[in-house]
Amino acid sequence: MDAVVEAVRPVDGTQDAEASRQAVNEGLSDLLDRYPDADLLNLHEEQRLFVIERFMAQDVYNRLYLDIGKAVQDKASGVSAALLRMRQIKDYIRETISARFRAMRATASALTPRSVAQMATRALAEAFAVFEDYIQ
Repeated sequence: MDAVVEAVRPVDGTQDAEASRQAVNEGLSDLLDRYPDADLLNLHEEQRLFVIERFMAQDVYNRLYLDIGKAVQDKASGVSAALLRMRQIKDYIRETISARFRAMRATASALTPRSVAQMATRALAEAFAVFEDYIQ
C-alpha cells in the first residue's frame, strides 16, 4: 500500500502533499477493509469508484482542516467540543461526497477529472457554509 501511495503522491515536503498522501492511504485502507482480497494494482470498477470516493472525502476534509482547523479548535469551548466539531465536519463531507457518487451511479454519469474536481470544490464550499458558525 505504501508503494501505491508513493506512486500516486510522492513526498514533496508541503502540507498539501502530506494531506493528499494521508487521504490516499485512508482511501486504500477503507478499500481493503471493505474488499480484503482487492488487488490494488487491478481494481474492478466498483472498487475503483469506492477508493476514489473515500480518497476524495478525506482529501476535502484535509483541505478544510488545513484552512480552518485551528479556528474551529480556538472557538470551541474545549478539546472535546473541538474534536466533536471536527468529527461532524468529517462525517458531513463523507456523506456529501457519498451522496454525489450515488447520484453519479444512478444517472450513469462518467467520472472524469473535471467532475471529480467540481464535486470536491462544491463539497468544500458547502462544508464551509454549513459549519461557518464553528469559526465565528
